[in-house]
Amino acid sequence: MLVRILIIVDDAALERRLDRIFEPLETAVATAPHKAVLWDRVKAFPTDLVVISRSSLANPIEATVETIQSLPERPKVIVVSEQEHAEERARLLIAGCTAVLNMSLDDDTLRKAFNAFVTRQRKTSIERLQHELDSPQAKLSDFDSGSTTMQSFLRIVKRVVEPDSSLLIQGETGVGKERLARAIHAASPRAASPFIPVILSAFPETLVEGELFGYEKGAFTGAVGARRGCFELAHGGTMFLDEIGELPQHMQVKLLRVLQERVIQRLGSEEPMHVNVRVMAATNRDLQDEIKSERFRRDLYYRLSVVTLDIPPLRQHPEDVPKLAERYLAEFRLRINNAVESFSEEALQALVSYPWPGNIRELINVVERGVLLCEGNQITLDDLPRAMVPGPRRGGSESTALDVLFDGDWRGRPWKDVRDAIVSVCEQSYFTEQLNRTSGNLDETARCTGINPRSLYDLMKRHGMKKEDFRGA
Repeated sequence: MLVRILIIVDDAALERRLDRIFEPLETAVATAPHKAVLWDRVKAFPTDLVVISRSSLANPIEATVETIQSLPERPKVIVVSEQEHAEERARLLIAGCTAVLNMSLDDDTLRKAFNAFVTRQRKTSIERLQHELDSPQAKLSDFDSGSTTMQSFLRIVKRVVEPDSSLLIQGETGVGKERLARAIHAASPRAASPFIPVILSAFPETLVEGELFGYEKGAFTGAVGARRGCFELAHGGTMFLDEIGELPQHMQVKLLRVLQERVIQRLGSEEPMHVNVRVMAATNRDLQDEIKSERFRRDLYYRLSVVTLDIPPLRQHPEDVPKLAERYLAEFRLRINNAVESFSEEALQALVSYPWPGNIRELINVVERGVLLCEGNQITLDDLPRAMVPGPRRGGSESTALDVLFDGDWRGRPWKDVRDAIVSVCEQSYFTEQLNRTSGNLDETARCTGINPRSLYDLMKRHGMKKEDFRGA
């Protein structure tokens, strides 16, 4: 995280000296120009450390220090003084100041002292941020697999952990793109620094820039105070840009500049700020098709995809389903406080045989449902969704196609909903087979099926299909 320092001194030479001392440190430094606007500046600038001269510290000292430390960022106060007075020093420390530094010391000594405060503050801020984000722990061993497909994939992953190169993580919805990014971050040299995830589609187009780069007070209507952007929060660590294909085109240009120059500029500010951030991006879109359609910049794609990691969908490594199911069973058993211990042989076989269009996210939901509904100590077929268990059910009744499609809940639905669901299932099945036949060749598939390529692309997007899944089929 980039530690922000506000210098409040009434001597120009001292201000220049402090700027020189802080220059080699990884900090963002601002100054309060004069006493008339002191408190406006303090309130407007998100600050971690306030470095203030004794002469600028208004009386009563206790009230001034308390006011500064009550700001949203809870900044520490360091007083700088030209002379050493033991009684004055004790009074300032009692008032709540973190330290009192004598400016008669040489620059190197002062720089080491300030660096210690900056390092301590960065650690505190990171811990507070991670607590606020409540980020789940992830590690590469979570992806250990008996599947040759996954083992080949993980060999590539382990080779990109150490470098700082940008990564593009691709995969269907629910395969665990963010979890993989967190695991790479946790295994990298940046592990002690923040991991900041941003879901780009979650923000209106007009707010994306402020979210990424931050803004100054008054930068736009509603900006009642300055705010750190995600790049600034991620300084020294990793930024995860999820759903990168949703990034507005005007922001693609600005993100490209940041990736090239490692410099950001907050909205409403003319001051550039250097950041040290590793960027990982993720998408379930085919960015090559987005480039052809001129919705995504080719130069940004190349900058992001130094290495591209395509996470295999769960249906390509079904041998991992039992292990994953048991892991999530153990988690939900504790969380829900249910005595369920295992899956029946039939239930486990049903899980392995199911194609998992929603991937691991769907598996997690199914296991949670099973733990909630299970009345004994073993999850059985009766605790699974009907779509996973076609054929006879409890009581000997036969499941119809509609029972399987709607998990038994179709009789009270409008005909339009039932018809649309049937069409969707048939559509997905039909085009899956056609794409298998053409090995994912979209032009050939469009010609064989009699629809235009644009319509085929929209259809595949709607069903979460990617042409890469059919190559070699």
